[in-house]
Amino acid sequence: MAVVLKLLKQLRGPSTTTSTILYRNLRPRFSNLHSTIRLFSDAPLSESLTTPPHQNPHSPSPSSLNQYELAKFAAIAETWWDSEGPFKPLHQLNPTRLAFIRSTLCRHFGRDPLSPRPFEGLKFVDVGCGGGIVSEPLARLGATVTGVDAVEKNIKIARLHADLDPLTSTIEYRCTTAEKLVEEQKNFDAVFALEVIEHVADPAEFCKSLAALTVPGGASVISTINRSMRAYATAIVAAEYLLHWLPKGTHQWSSFLTPEELALILERASISVQEMAGFVYNPLTGRWSLSDDVNVNFIAYATKIKTANL
Repeated sequence: MAVVLKLLKQLRGPSTTTSTILYRNLRPRFSNLHSTIRLFSDAPLSESLTTPPHQNPHSPSPSSLNQYELAKFAAIAETWWDSEGPFKPLHQLNPTRLAFIRSTLCRHFGRDPLSPRPFEGLKFVDVGCGGGIVSEPLARLGATVTGVDAVEKNIKIARLHADLDPLTSTIEYRCTTAEKLVEEQKNFDAVFALEVIEHVADPAEFCKSLAALTVPGGASVISTINRSMRAYATAIVAAEYLLHWLPKGTHQWSSFLTPEELALILERASISVQEMAGFVYNPLTGRWSLSDDVNVNFIAYATKIKTANL
């Protein structure tokens, strides 16, 4: 029990405020990042609370697909919308993740963050959408959403769930890959890959596809887990083997990327990281919040370089 409590304390990380946080870019660590410090509200979105979320862990694309990962997550596809199932931690994470998305993209597109549908008229793609737990809130916020996943069972579940609500029944779900969308010359104002890149075979090729799908000046949001010893202790040892929050084998530590590595891979794909924030878990409240601690879970907002020729 002492070991579990110690790991939970590590997972929690430094204390943060519960309503409004100051989080910083990582300019001291990435020379290409802007150094603006911003105020950020991590209040959960009502959209996310009405449909308990869970994030997709597997990446679609011919050159970056990892067949082992696809089979692993196809086997538990039925649990996407079970808020008390094996992906409960991701259900708990989603409100904070969506708050980051809403804040950064409203600034990026010059939209009113207080509007109930700030993304009206924008085209978004959720790559590795799983059962649609991110696609649906984005649709409720007004975006025209395409959700793609390489696992057919995930897409079937996503369609069935989306059809229960007129606001989400407009989502276009496709069992395909990011590379296939590139071949079709599809473009989107914003591209999302949340808890996906750590499950792909070739992160660099995957990011090139994300860049090709993003219009010049468009936005990308990517979240993943840091390849740190604390992440190994908490995201794998504690979460999978001691606390059984996730199925054993969900993550491979060697597949994680550090924030520096992710920023470099994206830069080479003509995507410039603008801001990063970490997620920290409070085991006493069961809630996640934003922090400048990126040692375990972190999320990045980036922009497509306008002069890029992809």
